[in-house]
Amino acid sequence: MKNNNLKLGYLYIIATPIGNFNDISKRALITLNKVDYILAEDTRKIGILLKFFNIKKKIYSYYEYNEKKKINFFLKKINQGYNIALVSDAGTPLINDPGYRIVQLCRTKYINIKIIPIPGPCAAILALSISGLPTNRFCYEGFLPHKKNKRIKRLNELKLENRTLILYESTHRILKCLYDIKKIFGKDRYIVFIKELTKKWESIYGNNISNLIKWLKLDVNRLKGEIVLVIKGYKESINSKDQLSPKVIQTFLKLKKELSIKKAIKITSDIFSIKKNLLYKFYIKKNTNYNNNKVE
Repeated sequence: MKNNNLKLGYLYIIATPIGNFNDISKRALITLNKVDYILAEDTRKIGILLKFFNIKKKIYSYYEYNEKKKINFFLKKINQGYNIALVSDAGTPLINDPGYRIVQLCRTKYINIKIIPIPGPCAAILALSISGLPTNRFCYEGFLPHKKNKRIKRLNELKLENRTLILYESTHRILKCLYDIKKIFGKDRYIVFIKELTKKWESIYGNNISNLIKWLKLDVNRLKGEIVLVIKGYKESINSKDQLSPKVIQTFLKLKKELSIKKAIKITSDIFSIKKNLLYKFYIKKNTNYNNNKVE
């Protein structure tokens, strides 16, 4: 319904169900019923949803390759007082879906256009919540690059990420992706494989990557569907040989009071047959912490 009382219409960002239509919010239905136009990446998918709820609205296709061409047309409509809804094929808009550009322009150039979010499902957040992995700090990466060399490069960049990682992956690429993760992250990294969230074939399986790959290959049907991978963050392994015992530390600190750092490290190293480098790192770390905590 055109906004006749104000000069400008509204841009609504509306989350849609990721599988089960019953997950749509009452507010989303009310808003979809009252807007003038709906923007969607796949008009057929949204058409099925609207038909299910008996909503009849004009739907425009809006995706990566036509966004630049159509964006001015939609912004003009909003400036004329029409209300427009931007929806995702499934889940929250802009999360691995088109829409960033129109929202960005409304925030930076057309600042008088009001953007109203209508919250709802998001596969990444839902998968994280049931993964059993830390949820207080996480890193959403979406889809990894399609080409192997670029995928390997990105995984190397993520290898030491200590936050929980969330990835999306497709049926035909999942095994290739997992083999690459195994190669870069190691065979023992824990991964939760989640597919078809909220749908009939919803499943969740967590294990180290080697066992996950074996489990997937036992049944080809396990590879089918929309997939989310939730990966345990990197944790530096503790090698007991590289740890300084309290006795070593005590000896080093006593020697340091009477001798130069170089001599204290050498003597301690000789006494306990440990690497001088470990003592040097301990000294640097302790000295850095001391300086950082000094009150000027």
